Amino acid sequence: MIQALQKPAGLLAIDHEMARQHADAIASFEQSRGTAHQFADAIRRTGSLVMFGMGGSHAVARAVEPLYRELGVHALALPLSEQLGAPLPLEGRTVLVTSQSGESAEVVRWFETGERPVDVFGMTLEQGSFLSRVTPSLVGHGGTEHAFAATRSLTVTLALHLAVLDALGTDPSSALAALETPEQPDVAPALAALSGVYGIVTSGRRLQGVAEALALGLTELSRCPCFSLEGGQLRHGPMEMLGPDLGVILFRGDDPTAGLVTAMAQSVAETESPCVMFDCSGLPPIASIVTIPFARQSGIASIFSMLPTAQRLMIGFAAERVVDAGTPVRSTKITRVE
Repeated sequence: MIQALQKPAGLLAIDHEMARQHADAIASFEQSRGTAHQFADAIRRTGSLVMFGMGGSHAVARAVEPLYRELGVHALALPLSEQLGAPLPLEGRTVLVTSQSGESAEVVRWFETGERPVDVFGMTLEQGSFLSRVTPSLVGHGGTEHAFAATRSLTVTLALHLAVLDALGTDPSSALAALETPEQPDVAPALAALSGVYGIVTSGRRLQGVAEALALGLTELSRCPCFSLEGGQLRHGPMEMLGPDLGVILFRGDDPTAGLVTAMAQSVAETESPCVMFDCSGLPPIASIVTIPFARQSGIASIFSMLPTAQRLMIGFAAERVVDAGTPVRSTKITRVE
């Protein structure tokens, strides 16, 4: 009770969203399967998928981008703002526009430009939103997320993608099991390791989209500079910034890129940057790296396993730094201005 009274209202709102996210994600998977099959048919017909979104919606698209490519789909995730400024030709492509609110400024303007191709679908949490009215949409269960910094909305949107991947032939059983019986490893050692840093860089390879989602939430809640670089991009020069006052968070799954993430962790250790590893790989932990272990998983199952714990780390990191964490001072939950 004392802990609850001391927690900022913004973080209590996030706690409320997170408490619902697993059940809402499972319900979203089940209720969206009809539209998911229509969407999957369009992807099969074109063999191409372009995913547009902003913020957390774009991070989700980045997270699932490799999963569609693994199925032979020419998948590409782009910020919708980039499409508005430097349009990619969309003829012959299936397009997905994702917006948790369905009301973001870029979403409204893109549809108003008249660029809309034949095969365009939406993905949103709000049944009555602009997006759901103008195009066939997969709609997540539970309605709009109200707390600032995406948590439940990420998990629910990923579950909508799981329905599409299922329709394309991916076995959803491991991912559903991760939602039905979530792991909850302790994040206290990771928080202790990161307690003295002024900022964080997150990184992954196949799991880079999850790293980007975490960096966004860390920045929004803690107001500290936290950003994400794909593992190869981090290797090509930005290693110069590493040192004892900059934290690194890595994501390692049971996939062919696990060795590259391992090598990065070993290099980070040499710089004395505090390093935390979210690990679904089944590989041994690395000396001097704080490992948050999970059952061996790959693909979207590894994302569902690690993301909620990454969210808990994000909240803990912010709570130690910001008195009113979760209450935005320069942003709004729905961005209506470009």
